[in-house]
Amino acid sequence: MDLAEYAMDFLIVAALVIGITAFMGVMANGIGETIFAGKKKNENVNHTLKTQAGWRKVGGRKK
Repeated sequence: MDLAEYAMDFLIVAALVIGITAFMGVMANGIGETIFAGKKKNENVNHTLKTQAGWRKVGGRKK
């Protein structure tokens, strides 16, 4: 039973480490965007929209 308990503990710790790491990455990104982005939050979005202006819509259903 020792090996099974060790394996279960290892899997639990591994899941926690991976989960906490992913969560901390999301939190750090959100905090960084809030504090350091300033007026340039939508710079990439606006540039993409400007680039795609006038493009023809493709796919989907015709109405």
